[in-house]
Amino acid sequence: MVSINSKIKMKLLRQMGEAMNDFGMIEDGDRVMVCVSGGKDSYTLLDLLIDVRKRAPVNFDLFAVNLDQKQPNFPAHVLPQYLQTVGVPYRIVERDTYTIVKRLVPEGKTSCAVCSRLRRGILYDVAVEEGCTKIALGHHADDIITTFLLNLFFVGKLKAMPPVLRSSDKRNTVIRPLAYCREQDIAEYAAEKSFPIIPCDLCGSQTNLKRVRVKRLIAELEKEMPHVRASMLTALGNVVPSHMLDPQLFDFKNLAPGVGSIEAELDTAIGHAVEDAESLALVSIS
Repeated sequence: MVSINSKIKMKLLRQMGEAMNDFGMIEDGDRVMVCVSGGKDSYTLLDLLIDVRKRAPVNFDLFAVNLDQKQPNFPAHVLPQYLQTVGVPYRIVERDTYTIVKRLVPEGKTSCAVCSRLRRGILYDVAVEEGCTKIALGHHADDIITTFLLNLFFVGKLKAMPPVLRSSDKRNTVIRPLAYCREQDIAEYAAEKSFPIIPCDLCGSQTNLKRVRVKRLIAELEKEMPHVRASMLTALGNVVPSHMLDPQLFDFKNLAPGVGSIEAELDTAIGHAVEDAESLALVSIS
């Protein structure tokens, strides 16, 4: 058993607390649906949230959900036994998304996009059915920076995983309490706790993923620049919009010349854009 004084647990709890506070993830009266897949990240997420709930200044409930995707040889008894042990109410949702993914994704192609889309739709519906106000996912800091680089290199977008996300249909709010936590720390804690890890036969079994390639790149960079992960995560929260190239944000063509610094004019343009947006919002409300 891991003591509450475990150094790695205290580190993870501190980082989780900072993320929850920085982004206002959980409010008084929330019913938080914790998505538990059987992997190290989701086990750690649930374990830490159980601890946070005991000492948090706000009252909130936890409800664990596992999506049984009917993968071959999936040990269906493992998670119910574990969740009963930790005393968290739970629901096992059975959907054969495995067959759908295998049918839709050609052999040798990555299945992550299709699989995640199916899972997301099912879990969003379950959250509404169970009256949950927040959906907690186990994505950590390494997931966030890897996603950012994947979008940068392969999609042509500056986009990562936000710590708080409102779904497009406005029914659900997704939170990522592990946003500041490193994967290696989570792995260490999961090993200390001896969580009953369940391997994934879909995304987890694929070795040709772009995500795997990008993670290797980050690991190589870290050998030369030990703080590169922390720097990238900090950068995602330290954006300078006036130095980007997005014409959707700025009317570059109509910037007045010779009035001062371009940066100052861009910042002024931002202010006008915000004022226009607020005016439109007030009009639509009235």
